[in-house]
Formats: sequence, structure tokens, C-alpha cells
Amino acid sequence: MTFQDPAVDLDVTAQTISRAIAERDLTGLARQLGTLDLSQILDIGGRLEDRQRAVMFRLLPKDRALEVFERLDPALQRELVHDLQGGEVAELFAALEPDDRVWLLDELPAALATRLLRGLPDHERALTASVLGYPQHSVGRRMSPAYVSARPEHTAGQTLERVRARIDDAETIYTIPVLDATRHLVGIISLRDVLRAESSTALEQLMVDPHSALATEDAELAARRCAELRMPALPVVDAEQRLVGILTLDDAVRILEREEDEDSARQGGVEPLRRPYLATPVRSLVRSRIVWLLVLAVGATLTVQVLDAFEATLEQVTVLALFVPLLIGTGGNTGNQAATTVTRALALGDVGPRDVLRVLARELRVGLLMGLLLGVLGAVIAGLLYSPGIGLVIGLTLVGICAVAATIGGVMPLVARAVRVDPAVFSNPFISTFVDATGLVVYFVIARAVLGI
Repeated sequence: MTFQDPAVDLDVTAQTISRAIAERDLTGLARQLGTLDLSQILDIGGRLEDRQRAVMFRLLPKDRALEVFERLDPALQRELVHDLQGGEVAELFAALEPDDRVWLLDELPAALATRLLRGLPDHERALTASVLGYPQHSVGRRMSPAYVSARPEHTAGQTLERVRARIDDAETIYTIPVLDATRHLVGIISLRDVLRAESSTALEQLMVDPHSALATEDAELAARRCAELRMPALPVVDAEQRLVGILTLDDAVRILEREEDEDSARQGGVEPLRRPYLATPVRSLVRSRIVWLLVLAVGATLTVQVLDAFEATLEQVTVLALFVPLLIGTGGNTGNQAATTVTRALALGDVGPRDVLRVLARELRVGLLMGLLLGVLGAVIAGLLYSPGIGLVIGLTLVGICAVAATIGGVMPLVARAVRVDPAVFSNPFISTFVDATGLVVYFVIARAVLGI
């Protein structure tokens, strides 16, 4: 079989690899894989079916296979674990860092996770178990227990010796926590400062006050702080300020990417896939969307009920029906804008549930101002096209709908956070459905009052 040059489109390369697997041309496939770099292999692996991916993985050199496995999404790691043989899985699992093992274990069935843990050497099993002991969404669950620490009385020279001794085992060496005799975190120092200092300089003269995260703190909040501080690693401590691990910047970015993917998906009315789109079975795509569609369909019955309740009003002034799509669309968009803005502010720590009244007042003013701008324009256009009365109804309704939608959209994420629900769940689809029904009530109430019907 003749293979395409690796510089061609990855879709073509993936199709070529699929044919090679189907025709059992494993020699040619191994030769083709040897011409691809790591990023190409990862991209192609995300385009193959599960069993094809497993065959491709088995043909990779051992070191390259480990690199690929470490970079895969946990969901794809789970599929590979399912398709590979027990010995291969145990070897790959043992080669992972403790925090990466926990990412994978969270995806695996309990029986398989337990079996893999039992196969680890005692030291590695203890490190992994220490991470597993923290709550599901805490930073303790995502930290690495493999780090280099030092004491305040150590000199720069002694610290460099410690770094060299642990350089192959530690998750990172660029940020060094400084601990006292009882392992309390008392400072932090960068490797750059250690290298710059005279070898006889004590660390207590070089270290700075540390930023840290409590092990039970929400992983997203700790990750965001690590990214904002631009720290190579954020120390993680227990309730008594004893160091238990570190959160590295790459793990912080990984956490934030995962959370943002989840929020984006739920704002669009689907569940996150947690794996590449082309590697996701059709049944999983359906499962990620159908529940939301059912929920939104049930919610849309509110709009139907409102229209039914005001059927007599529509019969008397049929022109009102022409503006229904415009008004509910404006209300939904206004609510979504407010919800997106406040959800983002929540993620950044700019606001919290305690600020609900301030957010409500602020969004009410924003909604009224936007409603006035749109309402004047709508009143003029509708008044010229139909009648001054219709124009006044449309103008007043836009003011009311924008004010209500902005207020609801701004407050709902705060309410969600207060009741410990993901704010994204209450975002765009849910708010649009709720605001549609509320906006129609406002519309018909104003129409009855202005037009006297």
C-alpha cells in the first residue's frame, strides 16, 4: 500500500490509516506512524474509531506511546484502557504522574480503578491514594504530591543539590515551597532566584510570602488564581497550612479549559462531550443533547399557555401577532447577554451570591436604558407602519421586556451559585424559555391597557 506524505491534510492521513488497519497492513502502518509528530498522532487518534485507535497505539514505540497516552483526554484514555491488554494498561498507568492517574481513575469503573491501583508499587499507590482522598471537585484532587521543597535555613547551594536529586521525580522544579520543621508553608522561592544567589545565601533571605490554595477549595477557583498570578506552581495546603501538594500551571490551564468547555456547552443547551467530536459515537452526541431538548420543550409550553390565555386579545387586534417573534427574540437575547456577563464575572470572582441586590439594581438600569433606546426606535417604526397606538404598545413593551430580561438573566446565575448548581445550567436556553413567557405577558397586558381591549 502507498501512503500519503504526512504533510497532506490530516483527514486524508486518517483515512489512509483506517484502510491500512482494515487491510491489516501493520508494517506499512508502523512505517507511516514513524513519520508523524506527536501533535499529528493526537489529531489523527481523535478521528479514528475506538478499536482503530487501539491498533494504532499498539504500533507506536514505547516512549512515544506513553507521550501520546499522557496527552489524551481522560475519556479517550478510558477507551484505550478498555481495548488494550491488561499488561499494557498496567505499564501505562504506572508511568503516569499521580495527578494524571486520578484524572483517568475518575473516568474508569470502580472495579477496574481498584485493580489498577493494586498493581502499583507501594510508593506510587500511596501518592495516588493521597490525591484520591480529596473531594471530587477540589484542587486537592488535581494537585501533584511530587514536588521539591526546602527549609529556610538551607543555602542556595544545598537547595540546588536537592533539585538535582529530585529532578526526575518532581512535577516541577521552577517553584520551590519553603517549609518549617513541621511542614508548615512559610515561604516560596523560584529556581531563578536560587540560581542567581550566592551558594552560601540562606533561603530565608530570598524567599517571599507564599500564595496558596486550601486542598478542599474548588479546583476552578484555585486554577484561576494560579493563572492570574502567573505562577509556575501554586502550593496546596491542608487546614493547618501544611503543604500537601502543588498545582502546576499546565494543570491549572487544563482545569480552566475543561470548565469553560462545560460552561459553553451548557449555555448552548447540550452536555459537554469531554472528547474530540469526531471520536464521539453518534449515540453519545444524541445523549448529550436530548435531555436538554426535552427540558426546553416542556418549558416552551409556558409560551403556548400564555398565547392561549390571550387568544381573545389577538383575535381583536391581529397585528399584535406580527410582533411576537421580534419581542420574544429581543427578550431572550437581552437575558442571554446579562447571564453571560454575570456568569463570566462569577468565574473571575468579581461578584458572588452576596452581591445579588447590587447586580439586580445594575441590570435593571441597564435593561431600562437599552429598552428605552430600542423602544423609541420600535415605537416610531411601528407607529408609521400601523398606528400610533400600536407604536406605543411596541415601545412600552420593549422597555418592559428588556428590563425584566436583563434582571432575570443577571440574577439567575447568582441564584444558581447560591444553591450550589452550575450557573451555566441556568444560562441561555433556560433563561430564553422563561423570558419568552414573561415577555408575552408583559406585551399583552400593555396592549390591553393602551388599546382598551
